[in-house]
Amino acid sequence: MKTIQHIGFFFLFLAAGLLVFIVFSHYYPFYSGQTDLIGRIVVGGVFLALAIFARFSKRFQKYWLLPFAFFTALTAISVDYYISLSQWILPALGMVIKSPAGYAIDKLESSLLGIVVVLVLNRLAGQSVDSLYIRRGRLGLGLTVGLIAFVVIIATVIPVTETFFKGQNLTWARVLTWSPWVLIFVLANASNEELIFRGLFIGKMEPFLEKFATNIVTTIPFVLAHSYTGYATDQTIFLALQLLPVSLAWCWLMQKTNSIWGSILFHAAMDIPIVVGIFSTL
Repeated sequence: MKTIQHIGFFFLFLAAGLLVFIVFSHYYPFYSGQTDLIGRIVVGGVFLALAIFARFSKRFQKYWLLPFAFFTALTAISVDYYISLSQWILPALGMVIKSPAGYAIDKLESSLLGIVVVLVLNRLAGQSVDSLYIRRGRLGLGLTVGLIAFVVIIATVIPVTETFFKGQNLTWARVLTWSPWVLIFVLANASNEELIFRGLFIGKMEPFLEKFATNIVTTIPFVLAHSYTGYATDQTIFLALQLLPVSLAWCWLMQKTNSIWGSILFHAAMDIPIVVGIFSTL
């Protein structure tokens, strides 16, 4: 019976994750215009209604944070998708979007919007940041893994970028010139994605799925959400042989260290060649 329940929860959580992160993706949503907006409002309303119902039901109370987490994630990525403060921030700073600085500030602004939404809704639910894995945990292990990833990636960034991420005319002089904007971009993006895809869900799913299944059910929507990106030289290799294993590793590290910080650093490091490749084509 327990195995059947785990399988049921697995597919239920996976379906909800695919609905939120794929159908209503903040990267490449299935719908556009009013259809997309109305769909987000309806689906978000359903998740919120389920959470409220479960919260005040003795039978289902232990589940209420899960639909609320999906409501939170959908709200955060929808705010990110529909609200672009960069259209005012960049001109005020004298920047254009088609530049390393413009891309970095735009990513920082959108990531902060998503993070703030998650933190606010998490607090309104009566939860502390600890429930999002924003805690010390095994900080030494997390920082060690993250910093090793940074060292390896930085040492190999030019050949990796040219081979896998369409890097053009790369030299250390060019890469070093972009380095502040690369760091802003990758740290902002990693913080946002690790929080919304993993930190928000891991602690809430594990009591019903256990660790490995939780890793899988949070990794699948994350990988598929990147299916339509155009920065990889070979999309199949990128998704199956690069993004999938490191996504599993980021979740494992968060579970192992009981903290989000190592996963953020590891994630940010792996994003560096992608961002360098994008900047080289501007």
